[in-house]
Amino acid sequence: MTVTLDHTIVPALDHLREADFFASIMGLERLPLTGRAGHFAPVRVNEQLTLDFMTVGDPSGVHLAFDVDAATFDQILARLRAVGVPYGNDPADRDNGRIDHPLYARGLFFVDAASNLYEVMTAE
Repeated sequence: MTVTLDHTIVPALDHLREADFFASIMGLERLPLTGRAGHFAPVRVNEQLTLDFMTVGDPSGVHLAFDVDAATFDQILARLRAVGVPYGNDPADRDNGRIDHPLYARGLFFVDAASNLYEVMTAE
């Protein structure tokens, strides 16, 4: 049997704002709201996975890491720079502007308003 992750909940201060932020930076699609009274703002990551952003009272950030190809990495980096989102090559120093990842050819970390830590890396 194959096990596939279908979705995960991402805690948010404002599910719409943070879903839109993540989708715009990553170049992904935010889907229509789901759940009772639209309390999930899903973002399609790929054919098998959505991230369902949900507003919670006191979110504790999660770490989500993404492998991407070189062209996608360049696009994400350009979008971060265009909107002035700080990024860095170390989760403890997320605003140093560096992309020399310790384990991959290039990589970076950035956060959203709920302190969710996003890691984007490429082997190319």
